Formats: sequence, C-alpha cells, structure tokens
Amino acid sequence: MSSATFPAAIPSWAVGDVTVHRIDEILLPPVTGAWLLPDATPEVVTGQDWLHPHFADHEGALRLDSHSFAFSVGGLRVLVDTGIGNGKERANPAWHHLRTDYLERLTAAGFPPDSVDLVVLTHLHADHVGWNTREVNGEWVPTFPRARYLTSRTEREFWAGYAMEEARGQMFRDSVLPVERAGLLDLVDVPAEGVEIAPGLRLLPTPGHTPGHVAVELTNRGEAALITGDCVHHPVQLAHPAIGACVDIDPRQSEASRRTLLDSLADTDTLLLGTHFAPPTAGRVRTHGGAYRLLPVPAA
Repeated sequence: MSSATFPAAIPSWAVGDVTVHRIDEILLPPVTGAWLLPDATPEVVTGQDWLHPHFADHEGALRLDSHSFAFSVGGLRVLVDTGIGNGKERANPAWHHLRTDYLERLTAAGFPPDSVDLVVLTHLHADHVGWNTREVNGEWVPTFPRARYLTSRTEREFWAGYAMEEARGQMFRDSVLPVERAGLLDLVDVPAEGVEIAPGLRLLPTPGHTPGHVAVELTNRGEAALITGDCVHHPVQLAHPAIGACVDIDPRQSEASRRTLLDSLADTDTLLLGTHFAPPTAGRVRTHGGAYRLLPVPAA
C-alpha cells in the first residue's frame, strides 16, 4: 500500500513558543471507523452536524488517519508515537507492508531521524510503534539511534505477561524488542497526577484502551496542548464519551479516562491534538448538548 496524498506543507500549531508539527503517514480506509468504533453508527454520527465535513462524510462514515507529532521543548527534540511503519508484516491489510514517505516528511519538518532525542510511546499498539524501527540489511534496527524511547512501566509489564497472538508477537519482534535490545527503551512510572519527563512535558495516565496508556501534555509560556493517543480515537467520542474502541482492553476504564480527560479540557484554551483525528486534527473542547464538541483549530 502506498501513501495517500497529503498537502505538501507540514501542518503545525503554536503552543507558546513551541511549534508542534503533524507528521502524516496515511489516511486510514473508510471501513476503519465502523470496525474500530462500532457504536458510532451512521445515525449517531450524522446526528452531530459539527462532525461534517472534516471528521465524517455525509453518510456518517468516520474519517481517521495515522500520524505523529514532533516538536522541540526543554532542549529536547521530541516525537510522540511512531505510526505503522514501512515494510511491516501486519494482519490488518491497511497496515501491511506500507511504503510511505513518513521519514521524508519528518525530515522536512526539521526532525531527521538522527536528530530526535526523545520518542514518547503513548502505548504499545502496532499503529503507534511501527517507525520505532526500520529495516537495514534484513534486520530491524532503531530508526532513532540517538533517542531515548519512553513508555509507561505498567504498559510494558502488562504485555510482558500477556499471551500474545502471532500478529501481536510479530509486532513486538519487529518494533519493540529491537529497541529494548539496543538499550534505548526507558520505562516510566506514571502516578495518578502524571509525571514530568522534561520541562513543559508531562505524561498523564489514561488507562483503559491499554492498562498503561498515557496522554501527553505540553505547556509553554502559559499555553497548553494535549496529545490524546488512543484515549480518544475520533471527535464523535466527545459527543458520546461512552463510545469505545473494539480493541479497548478495559472498556469501562477507557470510558472513565476519556470522561475525566474531556471534563478537564472542557471550555479551556488547551489545544486537543488527536492522534487519529483527520485534518484539521486539532481543536478546543467545548461543552455541547450535555457532552462536548470539538471547535477546530486549523493548522498554520
């Protein structure tokens, strides 16, 4: 599968003096939404007219995509999540053996792989860790050899004791274990109040989708942004926080984390950056109809 067509410019948003770049990988096929969020039926989606045209089509099909966020803060060059990756053997046909220009886009944004200092992994799912590695001479090697890769200790320890099916085992073999073997993976304890991992950069616990899932909070000069990871897959979940993903390990906890997060952001100036939100990708959470909606903030 080749990359879909994206705008040539690298989309970005300002958070204080920090510029957050969206590094596009692929648009996900239309069937993704119906599979991933089965309770987001066309009737539910079309009932929220603010979702159209950016986040859903006229028939109620959800729009999602795969991307990362890159920025410099506290003297560190940071990448949050690494997408699906190229050449990976995946059970999902939309992810199988991709050939995208992700690294070229990352470099065009000013973040060539050798320059990245910190890779933050919100959780260890195949579409968030794929560019952890790339194939060199038939072996999977870390894409960011100078970087520390961070994830929650709870997350890594959960999967260490999990009876993995072959597809998940393959993902760990090609995208997680090579980073561990290189001594580049750091495990972070994330307490209930969150933890600062660099000046202006915090991990916030948002368990449920996976046990150690984290969201990423960026603050600079009185402004703030929050990168969702998979605590929120799509803006329809703002209107209906009870809608969960079919792959949530603990659906009730996932909903509780989502409600807590959205409540903390509602009617504030914090910029919400959705890890799978289709363009315009970012917005501010506003109370709406007994729940919430996203007020889009287009990229610069």
